[in-house]
Order: sequence, then C-alpha cells, then structure tokens
Amino acid sequence: MSDAPIYEIDPEAFWSDPYPDLKRMRETVPIAYVPQLGATLITRRDDIFEQEKRVDVFSSVQPDGLMTLLMGQNMMRKDGDPHMAERRAIFPAISPKTVKDVWRAHFKVRTTVILDVLEERGECDLVADYAMPVSAEALKVLTGLTNMSYPEMDRVSQGLIDGCSNYAGDLEVEAYCKACTTSIDNHIDARMPALRANPDSSLLSVMMQAGLSSSQIRANIKLAISGGQNEPRDAIAGTAWALMTNPDQRWMIRDGKVTWLKAFEEYARWISPIGMSPRRVAREEVVNGVTFHPEDRVFLMFGSANRDADCFARPDDFDVTQDSSAAIPFGAGPHFCAGAWAARCLIADIALPMLFERLKGLRPADPKQTSFGGWAFRGPLKMPVVWDS
Repeated sequence: MSDAPIYEIDPEAFWSDPYPDLKRMRETVPIAYVPQLGATLITRRDDIFEQEKRVDVFSSVQPDGLMTLLMGQNMMRKDGDPHMAERRAIFPAISPKTVKDVWRAHFKVRTTVILDVLEERGECDLVADYAMPVSAEALKVLTGLTNMSYPEMDRVSQGLIDGCSNYAGDLEVEAYCKACTTSIDNHIDARMPALRANPDSSLLSVMMQAGLSSSQIRANIKLAISGGQNEPRDAIAGTAWALMTNPDQRWMIRDGKVTWLKAFEEYARWISPIGMSPRRVAREEVVNGVTFHPEDRVFLMFGSANRDADCFARPDDFDVTQDSSAAIPFGAGPHFCAGAWAARCLIADIALPMLFERLKGLRPADPKQTSFGGWAFRGPLKMPVVWDS
C-alpha cells in the first residue's frame, strides 16, 4: 500500500454522509489511506483533475477489480488505444447529434407516458415512481434492450452497482450481482437477431455493426446499465429535491434567469451521483509527498473534488448562481463519461422541465421523510411528494 497517512472512517456513517470526513481529509490529509476501504483516497479537486489523466500511473486496467471480475473488461477498464477503439465504436450511438436527432424524441414520449399515469394521483415517491422509470425507459431504448421491463432495468443496475462496490466481499451481494449479469446476457441474446435484421442507433446495434466481439459488447452494455440508470435517476430526483427546497432558485428558472441545465450541473457538483472512480497504480510514483507502489488501489473521490473550498465559493450549498464550471462530476480525463450528452438531454431538457410543468405545486410531502445514501454512488433513497391534482 502507499505510505499515505492513515485516516479511519466509520463505514456506516460514511455511507450515510461522507461529506464531513471528506472535508476533514481535504483540509488535513488530502491523500490518505483508509483501511476500512482498502484504498488510498485522493480528495482535492486539482489533484484529481491532474492525476486522472496520468493513466500510465493511475491505470483503469484492473484485471482483479470487482467491475472486471463481475461484468467483464469494458472500455472503462481499458486505457490508451484499446479504450479509444471501443469509445469510437460506440460514439455513433451516444454522439450529441444522435442524442438530439434520435433519443430526445424517445425520451420525451416515454416521460410523457409516465407523467400521464402520475398526474391525477396527487402524490408519489419521486424516486421510485418517476425518476426510476424515466431513467430506465430511456436506458432501454438507448442500449437496445427494449425487451427488458423498467423495473428489471433498475434491479439489474442496482445489482451491478452493489457488486462493483462490494469491497467488504459479501458473498450474497456477489451472487446477486452475478444473477443480474445473467439476466442482462439473456436479454442481449434475445435482442440480437432482430437487430441483425433491422439495425438501429442503439448501443447494442452499433457495437454489433462495428464488429466488436461478444465479450466486448456484453461488458459495455453492462457498463452502460451500471452507470446509465442510477446517475440520471438520482440526478432527476435530487435536482428536483434541491429546487423544491430552494424555491427562490426554482423561480429563477421559471423567470428565465437560470437554465435547467445549470440546475442539473449545480446539483451534480453538490451531490455527485458518481462519487468515486477506482484506479490501479501501474508503476511507482510520488504525488504530493506520497509514494504509490505498483498494484496499490486508489479512489479518485469526485464527490469530494466537487466540494473543494479552493474551487467553489459555497461548496456545501446548492446554489445555481455560483460558478460550478470547475466541477468534474463526469470525470476529467480520457475516461470522461461517454453518456454525458444523453444524461444532459434526458435530465435538463426532458425530465425536469416536464416534471415541474405537469405536476403543479410539486412539493415534499414531509421533508423529514426524504433520505440520501451512498458515497461511491450517492442519491436519494426515497422522496414522498405531493402536488395539486
């Protein structure tokens, strides 16, 4: 392990709210070894921004990493030419042009159907009844797995996430994750014949057309599901929560002073849905006085970087008026999130404006009933809301 200072955490408290510990680390031991996580954490924004790009030192290639073992070696676990080859292969499915010309209309139609069902109810759990199905229905068409139900999409996504963050080695979590990967493989197998006969712009079809191997296709579909469901789901519900509990900022959007995109970007800075990205040390290197050794495990803490007081005026506040341009919720280097354009379209162009337009007077049923959790992935767990039906 590295010779970084040791910082102890209470895993349960860290999962419930990691920000107090992350703040203390940034201020006292910005690069620290956390024995409860078995990794060295880099917590300051500028350090992460610089070191994430140094893939020769902090490599994404992790043959023994949980993601690789459970999901296969996807492009997120490759560097250099192998990474770029797969990134180029999927680009036609997630390019800004494809998002605008193809996916935007699909996102709107499917979100409309969900709101049509909800509108007359007057109450719901915004996570389970809106954000989750909106995200899952979008991901179904984007991946090409239109034969999967939206509850199953959410279930397998959560299973992948739990498996990939199972650093405690819980065998039940591992088994459940493997069952989820089997479900995804079965849905891929069922869709392939139709997509061979009638290719489209989906990830599955585009990778088939590019000639990627079966293992590459399956690993990258699982990657898309693991990040493409929870991040939009949590950002939709979380940004809505931030606006409901800060009505003055919501009115700024209504009055045209701030965009929905700005609100989403500020939320993703404030509570980053993807709070961490793991790396493997490829060669010995000294960073800010800390010596890293080959095979050390390192966590780049995006959730901490985005609350760095050296970069943001009011780091612990949701404030759409502050400059959040230094935030890195989608990463900063060659592994910048490939789905960023689709996420921005779904969340800022469709899900948020349609939600507040259709559900008049949307507000928390009881703010005390809303809860958040997680540190590697963080978002609202439940969010009872009401509106004027």
